[in-house]
Amino acid sequence: MTPKSLVRLLPVGALALTTAAAVATSAAAAEKWDMPAGYSAKNFITKSYIAFAEAVTRNSGGKLTIVVHPSGSLYKASKILRAVRSGQVPIGARYMGAHSKEDPIFGVDTVPFLATNAAEAWKLYQVSKPALEAALEKRGMKLLFTAVWPPQGLFTKKPINTIADMKGVKFRAYDATTAKLARLMGAIPTKTEATEIGQAFSTGIAESMIASGAIGVFRKMWDYTKYFYEVNAWLPKSAVVVNKAAWDKLDGKTRQVVLAEAAKTEKAVWEAVKPTNDSYKKTMAKNGMEVVTPSTELQSQFKKIGEVLGSDWAKAAGTDGQKLIEAYRK
Repeated sequence: MTPKSLVRLLPVGALALTTAAAVATSAAAAEKWDMPAGYSAKNFITKSYIAFAEAVTRNSGGKLTIVVHPSGSLYKASKILRAVRSGQVPIGARYMGAHSKEDPIFGVDTVPFLATNAAEAWKLYQVSKPALEAALEKRGMKLLFTAVWPPQGLFTKKPINTIADMKGVKFRAYDATTAKLARLMGAIPTKTEATEIGQAFSTGIAESMIASGAIGVFRKMWDYTKYFYEVNAWLPKSAVVVNKAAWDKLDGKTRQVVLAEAAKTEKAVWEAVKPTNDSYKKTMAKNGMEVVTPSTELQSQFKKIGEVLGSDWAKAAGTDGQKLIEAYRK
């Protein structure tokens, strides 16, 4: 019996019930995921999240809709990973270095002067990726993709010729590494999230920071600082992670769509980092900031500080961490 002849045999009421059941099943199969992110929608990293979300929504045939909530509007940046882990949201984007105290692997890309350009940062990511995935899996989460930030530079109100010029300067710290970096420079660490940068600088809570040109442009740092030193301290990553239970609820075809779009997005954002960084530097200069190549002495002093922090990271990470660094340096 053909499907058409089966339909003709159904009473009108039964046909209506069958149609309603099909609609209900379709509605039940559709998922909507709210995705919190800590940075502005204008930021190129956040734009990559939005592009990913739109592609998944489009290519999953309506089975999965992802809605990005930027600027910490759904959860403050510091709360996002916990929200994903606990299942309060199924997916989220978070700067991973802020969680290095939970597991050193989350902060390997923030070890100063370990990886100072995109090629080195990609190599470090590939070497450390299995450990990163395992650490997330242990916490009930799955890594979808990472987005790399441009090289981190030093924003200051005054000229900095040597580390001694940083003594007593209030320095924005957003994780354990930047707090210790501040202390090693003789600066005063002040905890400030990305969404609080403008307020912190305008009220004198912060006077300097290490951050990317992306932050410089989208937080209009020319309103608060004068100099951007290209110290290229590190290229940190933000990660898009999904709650494992939410992931397992998706059908296989939808998971394939998500993974395919995640891979495309990761490739695109990593390839875009250099030209994007160049455009940020031009924008900062156009708005009156001085984009400065640091003195040889300052760069040398930063490298020595980086060696101290790198040693600290390896100790905290134990044998596995030391092996990881050795593998990266081969």
